[in-house]
Amino acid sequence: MPVDKSGSRIRQMFGEIAGRYDFMNHFLSMGTDIYWRWKAVRLAGKLNSAPILDVCTGTGDLAFAFRKKLEPTAHVYATDFTLGMLQLAEQKRDSRQVTFLEADTLALPFPANSFQVVSVAFGLRNVASTIAGLREMTRVCQPGGKVLVLEFSLPSNKLLSRLYQWYFRNILPRIGQLLVRNRQAAYEYLPQSVSEFPSGSELTGLMEEAGLCQTSFHPLTGGIATVYLGQKPL
Repeated sequence: MPVDKSGSRIRQMFGEIAGRYDFMNHFLSMGTDIYWRWKAVRLAGKLNSAPILDVCTGTGDLAFAFRKKLEPTAHVYATDFTLGMLQLAEQKRDSRQVTFLEADTLALPFPANSFQVVSVAFGLRNVASTIAGLREMTRVCQPGGKVLVLEFSLPSNKLLSRLYQWYFRNILPRIGQLLVRNRQAAYEYLPQSVSEFPSGSELTGLMEEAGLCQTSFHPLTGGIATVYLGQKPL
């Protein structure tokens, strides 16, 4: 049975784990998630003074990573539809050049062609429709701008992949539920959603279907995470 990604379930699940979300990300990845976001920002390439949008922002870590690379006057907008996550992001905010908004990635409250980069980190697999989310991200991206996706993936090395999937399915959910008790089994949902989510050329194919060109993917840490890039045609 496909994993339940209904808006009500996702909103409740992330609302329940919001208070421990940053700690669990760093703990379960042994801090590697910080490097993944740093690398994603660098792979985005040269940036100008136009605004950037980060969707499914959670507590804002990718938005803050982009803000550090931008010119002082450039603005970052970050959206999420879980209010508890946004409240924590606001507590971490250290720049007036970052604005957090409550919004659904399937219906972003921005005009077309608004942002030089539209990014998402570990959130696209939680959107009810991957292709619809990519189309909406593409809509608000400027012509010539980039859509960037940072997401979990499965390692290409067979031995590493087996070890990783065993840990993901058997150890991680138990640790997660022990440290962050929640009614939506968030850390059982994580490996289920990753295993069902398209990766590699399958995801770049969806990005092209959404209207992007010059797509590419860049595996990180043996393929445990991957950065995907696509450009909106001029």
